[in-house]
Amino acid sequence: MAMLTVRNVPDEVHRALRVRAAQHGHSTEAEVRAILANAVKAETRVRLGDALAALGRKIGLTNQDLEVLNQMRDETPAEPLRFE
Repeated sequence: MAMLTVRNVPDEVHRALRVRAAQHGHSTEAEVRAILANAVKAETRVRLGDALAALGRKIGLTNQDLEVLNQMRDETPAEPLRFE
């Protein structure tokens, strides 16, 4: 795990963190970790399949369109990479 040092935290902010931590039954350090995690993590994870399905619905993609794409698909195996 990474370590993080935050310098020059105003006294009133530190006090508020300690009070908030006590209210949640955490140490001040655990409370700061929770606050940071909530601040930077996405609320809902975007799933690629769901995003692509939504895009297809938005542009009106039909099953017939997918059949045409499948017929045009190149199924030739890819050449392996060479590191020479």
